[in-house]
Amino acid sequence: MCSSLEFTNVGCESLDTNFSAFEYCVLKSVNRTYKYLSLKVNLFKIPINAIKINFAMYKRLNGYKPFLYNVTVDACRYFKNPKSNPVATYFYNSFKDFSNMNHSCPYDHDLVVHNVSANYLSNHFSRILPFPEGSYMLKMHWYAYNINRAEFKLFFSLP
Repeated sequence: MCSSLEFTNVGCESLDTNFSAFEYCVLKSVNRTYKYLSLKVNLFKIPINAIKINFAMYKRLNGYKPFLYNVTVDACRYFKNPKSNPVATYFYNSFKDFSNMNHSCPYDHDLVVHNVSANYLSNHFSRILPFPEGSYMLKMHWYAYNINRAEFKLFFSLP
């Protein structure tokens, strides 16, 4: 199993620009070994009382193919009882220390994920639940009131 994770790309797309827009969505490289991810989503119609998140893992094998997880979670319900979904907890723990998405609904502020380092995620994807080496994509669809509002894609490799 692998011991280091490397970010290769990130993509953020607002599917309803009247509802939300990404102020920034970037991978920054401080030096050869330290890279981090930051993003901010501006919400225009607040408060939001109904949020669902679909997250899926894909592995690159002649194109990206589904790998291991494809889960949809009611975020409002999940934050009331985080122990109810261990798979969602696994993914949430990968960025919770770097985010302001740490409470139940309603959400009445912009959403921020700030400086999630590749080294931090490396521990998550290699020690907590080991993944085989290869190239991966984490794809997330964010729904508010059952309408797909945004898509997030993080591409990374485990050499």
